[in-house]
Formats: sequence, C-alpha cells, structure tokens
Amino acid sequence: MGENENIECWLTDMDGVLVHENHPIPGAAELIDRWVATSKRFLVLTNNSIYTPRDLAARLRASGLEVPEENLWTSALATAEFLKDQVKNTGAPGRCFVVGEAGLTTALHEAGMILTDTNPDYVVLGETRTYSFGTITKAIRLILGGARFIATNPDVTGPSHEGVLPATGAIAALITAATNMEPYIVGKPNPMMFRSAMRKIDAHSETTAMIGDRMDTDIVAGIEAGLHTVLVLSGITQREDINRYPFRPTQILDSVADLIDTI
Repeated sequence: MGENENIECWLTDMDGVLVHENHPIPGAAELIDRWVATSKRFLVLTNNSIYTPRDLAARLRASGLEVPEENLWTSALATAEFLKDQVKNTGAPGRCFVVGEAGLTTALHEAGMILTDTNPDYVVLGETRTYSFGTITKAIRLILGGARFIATNPDVTGPSHEGVLPATGAIAALITAATNMEPYIVGKPNPMMFRSAMRKIDAHSETTAMIGDRMDTDIVAGIEAGLHTVLVLSGITQREDINRYPFRPTQILDSVADLIDTI
C-alpha cells in the first residue's frame, strides 16, 4: 500500500492517460487490473460523445485494454444525465434536437428524452464525423426560436488519420456567432462531468482521485470538484508547462505505471 491507499474511487481520463493513438500506455492494463483486484470503484472518462460505452469498450479491447462498458463515462452520458435531472420535475419528457451520433442519441433515448425537430426544448450538440450544413442551419433556427443550447464538450478539434478535424467546440462557435447564444457545456472542464460520474459509482470527493494529462481540463475540473488530482506527463501537458498555471495537482507522475504500487 502507498500514499494513495485512502483513495476508494478513481476517475481517469482516457486519451493520453490510458491510450495514445489507439495504443495502450505502459502500465495502463496493470493499473486497471490492480483496481479490479483491490475492488476499487473506477470510471474511465472521455469527452468523446460519438461512441456508446459498448463501442468504446470494444475499441479499448482492440487496443489491449479490458475495460467493462459499465466502467466508461462519456460526455454524452453526462449530458443525458444533466438533461434528465433538468426535466424531472416538469411532468413531461424533454424534447431534444440532436446534432450527434449513436453515443449521444442512445444516451438521450435511454434517459427518456424525445428526439425531435419539432418544437424541441433543447438543441444538443455533440461530436460527429460529418457535420451537415443543413442540420447546423436547423439547429440555429431552433435556437433562435427559443430552444436552449447544450453542448457535450468544448473541444474545438479532434484527431483523424488525415490530421485535425473541427470538433464540437468549433461548431458551437459557429452556432453562437449566428444566434448570439452560448451553449451550456456539460463535459470537461465542467466539474459536473466528474460529479455525475461520482454519483454513478457512489463516490465521495474526500476519497476520490482524478487522473488526467491536461492541466486546463482534467486537473482544474478535478480541483473544482474537490478531488485528489494526479497529473501524468504521458499526454498533452509537459513538466515545463505546469508553472504557467495558478493551480497545482496533488501529484505529478510520469505515467500511470508510477501509480500501481501506491494503491
């Protein structure tokens, strides 16, 4: 046992922490095995709203990581949980016009939302591989007509084999420019993403840790949610970047491999 022995629940980012370009980061599989062996509650978090947990589990399995789908928490699931909570006292299901793929539409459907382009309460913007100009135009007109604007995450670009792709944040900026309405963004760095994940595994901030590779999303949101924060240097943030921020993580490690013997 080590300095993290009092941590009962773990939240971890996926890209840059457990995997990098579809390859597992050394120590990631062993860390997951350690959590399972010690009966730790844990969730793997991602701002990607394209995939369902089942799809993500299959993609991680192909990368060499066995993560059960019930241990995955996406910005799509967090957004669906947020909207379910928003409408629970209205006496009617929420009506949503969705710009997104199966991960988002499935999550909203399972949360009891009605997916429609007629008089929706919400326009919900998520990640998609092919943004349709017609769909975006429809979203703009619905927002101008009174629908509330929700986005799953703020990421402006995403990776592809050909290079960067415009992502949710970039399309949200386009819609904001046309409507003068800012979206409410549920995913990281909104601490709500962590709080909804913690509710799912019955975690408490005093005994929960967050592992991330970005100071500007993972770590700041973890701090704002009152969590023990672990920055790993296997992804975006490098050691020389840390002093540029007015906050510091609880721990700084080269990778998750350094965590295994401390749990």
